[in-house]
Amino acid sequence: SRKYKKHLTASLLAVAFLTSFGSSMLYGYNLAVVNSPAVYIKDFYNKTVVRRNGTGLSEETLTLMYSLTVSVFAVGGLLGSLIVGMLVTRYGRKGTVVNTTVLVFIAALLMGFSRICGSPEMIIIGRFITGIHSGISLSVVPMYLGEIAPKNLRGFLGLVPSIFIGTGVFVAQILGLHELLGKEEHWPLFLSVIAVPTFIQLMLLPWFPESPRYLLIEKHNIHATIRALKWYRAKCNIQAEIEEMQEEQRSLFSVETLSVWKLMLDDTVRWQVLSVVVINIGMQLSGIDAIWFYTNSIFENAGIPAPEIQYTTAGTGIIEIIAGLIGCFTIEKLGRRPLMIGGFAMMGICSTGITLALILQAHLSFMRYISVCCVVGIIAGFCIGPAGVPFLVTAELFKQSHRPAAYIIGGSLNWLSNFTVGFVFPFLQMSAGAYCYLVFATICASVAVYVYIVIPETKNKTFMEISQMFSKKEAVLETQSLIHVDQLKLRKLNGYGGLEHASVEFDSSLSVP
Repeated sequence: SRKYKKHLTASLLAVAFLTSFGSSMLYGYNLAVVNSPAVYIKDFYNKTVVRRNGTGLSEETLTLMYSLTVSVFAVGGLLGSLIVGMLVTRYGRKGTVVNTTVLVFIAALLMGFSRICGSPEMIIIGRFITGIHSGISLSVVPMYLGEIAPKNLRGFLGLVPSIFIGTGVFVAQILGLHELLGKEEHWPLFLSVIAVPTFIQLMLLPWFPESPRYLLIEKHNIHATIRALKWYRAKCNIQAEIEEMQEEQRSLFSVETLSVWKLMLDDTVRWQVLSVVVINIGMQLSGIDAIWFYTNSIFENAGIPAPEIQYTTAGTGIIEIIAGLIGCFTIEKLGRRPLMIGGFAMMGICSTGITLALILQAHLSFMRYISVCCVVGIIAGFCIGPAGVPFLVTAELFKQSHRPAAYIIGGSLNWLSNFTVGFVFPFLQMSAGAYCYLVFATICASVAVYVYIVIPETKNKTFMEISQMFSKKEAVLETQSLIHVDQLKLRKLNGYGGLEHASVEFDSSLSVP
């Protein structure tokens, strides 16, 4: 549509690409990078210990050391997501993205020189530091893009990071092919390539302005806000946007950013907090991590010849990117809810499909192809909605003062669930066999039902309108017995006039942090 093109300026697109390229892409890359050089890294650990102690490591200790290398990334991510609120309030949204690039350079140096220094510790510390960077990026990039985007493009820009996460996974799968960096001598380079996109980001991103909402609401700098808006908007009504931000600013009275504890205790945002908890836990416990970590073994069971498995896995990477693009280009037409409900439902159906295929495989040989199709279906379902929409919705459900704390809650639950799945799945698989996918199917179905019942459509709404939709839900639930609902609908808010907003007296309860 013409409206769509009018608002999508080159500078908006450039910021979305730069922030995602140097931050979100690294998250995907680091998730998948440890897959192909596993054998070489274990070998390096073993040789180092032999050189130090004279004896090698037992198989169990080696496995433990390696799983620590893989999972310490999630521990770093958890730490990063816990400090993100403090960083975005102090340095701003863009400032946080720029300042945290230093973490990537430190990590790349540690991992790149680990073999020369003969130090396995350097790899583990490097993975931990990349985790911290990813934990910060996963929250701050959608927050920054959600705040600079005009409301009719928030969904489109908010899903750009999830396309880059898929791209990162794909790049790691391609570079990990034996023909490229998948040889033994190349693994330190393979781990430290992450410095390249971050360097490009550091050269270009500082030239772009900070989030206008941050400049106005938290820094009270109207001139900088107008400059930033002129930079990010084509011909549009800047005055109207500033008035909408000031409306939000007035409703906040004191612009104290809420702590996580205060946010949990705040009755006025009870449903928003619960929604962020459900979609962030659901996103990780949907089983996507299990699929990503164990794609190769699933394909092996399906009878794909061993030399071809790495290419098949890279093929799933292309599907991730295509599905991400479909989500990105349809979110403003379809809205947030259909993508989340559809994505989770598709994942649930395909997880059930894998269970059936694995059980019937012994009797019907074609069932193995069904299980490959189901893996592809789960990945596509995830990338269309659940991969990016939860981060976007976290930004949309809260006002400026509540947003950093909401990201801390969402982010930390996301990483904790990520760690849990990576850790528990092998044991779950051993005890439940093919039935372990039914656990994931149940979780996906439950999240889809929750989204359908509780979360309203936030497409094209201002942040104030969204918080009023929720306060209306709260108000109606609590006062159905006291006040007739029709009376609620009669009182309209000045300047909005829609029937879907709460009455004035309930709205005033929003302003108290």
